[in-house]
Amino acid sequence: MKLFMKAPAKINLALDVLNKRDDGYHEVKMVMTTIDLADRLELECTDHEKIRVSTSSGFLPEDHRNLAYRAAQLLQTRFEVNKGVTISIDKQIPVAAGLAGGSSDAAAVLRGLNRLWRLNLSMQELAEIGSEIGSDVAFCVYGGTAVATGRGEILSPISPPPPCWVVLAKPNVGVSTKDMYRQLQMGDIKHPDVDGLVEAIERRNYRKMCEKMENVFEPLVMKKVSQVALIKRKMNDLGADGVLMSGSGPTVFALTKSESRMRRLVNGLRGFCPNVYHVRSMGGKET
Repeated sequence: MKLFMKAPAKINLALDVLNKRDDGYHEVKMVMTTIDLADRLELECTDHEKIRVSTSSGFLPEDHRNLAYRAAQLLQTRFEVNKGVTISIDKQIPVAAGLAGGSSDAAAVLRGLNRLWRLNLSMQELAEIGSEIGSDVAFCVYGGTAVATGRGEILSPISPPPPCWVVLAKPNVGVSTKDMYRQLQMGDIKHPDVDGLVEAIERRNYRKMCEKMENVFEPLVMKKVSQVALIKRKMNDLGADGVLMSGSGPTVFALTKSESRMRRLVNGLRGFCPNVYHVRSMGGKET
């Protein structure tokens, strides 16, 4: 049996870090939404118990270090499944970009194998299993738009953002999420108005939503990665309605209601950034 799954990227409309927890993780408060940029996965059930992963990207491991592999292995072990799976990942989401590509792949494997292996798990059960793999996996199981708290696994769904274009630009640099958390000085954080952002989204106030978008990692990353600051400045100069770095970076996204301005942003950014994408905002649930 074969199954084809879609694994959409996410962006952070807000990202706040509240404190460091006793378990070593950080307490966060984020607003995340899925966008229509997605990896495509093919899952093929096999009669032997081997898990195989192949990807179209030369930058990703294809063994237990891959989150999709770990998702399959966790389900197989926990529920004593005597079957295996071959997972083929067509990567469209850039790697190590702050867009949860690996987490979304893992979530797609959880949803897909739940059907292929007839495990009959609820979405909540899949999300709980996903949170053992990575902090963003639980959100990616559901998709849509949500406020995420705890270490990112406690989700409160909200309405999708007002429709708009999303232009994303990723410089050819890597940013370590662990390093960003280590370097974050809690006393220096200017905390975003996450509740104000949520209110703007629920009221369909696009202008206020753009004003309230904020990410505590952005100033830190911009000091260390000059391309991030340059991209943000360029997006603002080109007339974006709102601009923010997603996650711990380095991808920066711009929002605009205007298709002509979206095209101007794309054309202007491609002059000095090799990885530029444009999609419609999505914010819908995965099935």
